[in-house]
Amino acid sequence: MNLTTPALLFPAISLLLLAYTNRFLVLAQLIRQLHNQYKKDDQKALVVRQIANLRHRITLIRRMQALGVMSFILCAVSMFLVFIQLELAAQLAFGLSLFLLLLSLIFSFYEITISTRAIEIELEDLEQKLNQPL
Repeated sequence: MNLTTPALLFPAISLLLLAYTNRFLVLAQLIRQLHNQYKKDDQKALVVRQIANLRHRITLIRRMQALGVMSFILCAVSMFLVFIQLELAAQLAFGLSLFLLLLSLIFSFYEITISTRAIEIELEDLEQKLNQPL
């Protein structure tokens, strides 16, 4: 293993962390919109159904970000260990970095499946409103 092997992960992990941050910002915006909707329309049932979903998604995003950051740190440690010629330690750090990145992606996949459930809740509410007699 040489210095370029772990260096190849740097742009990928950076972009992944950016994507996770964007998901968090979208989620924060959704929570604010839901809060405003509750204050205006008093749609308590819809808001209550969304709260548990949103809390779970926030936890998952926090874990995704933490695992991504730890992966990034271990990737940098691996590069340093290659630099000081500790090959076995560098390989172990790089392997752990890849494992943490994989876990982060699994959490991301799970969060995406949960976010589709949130959209389904919104669609159900919309369908109920459309099916109500005028």
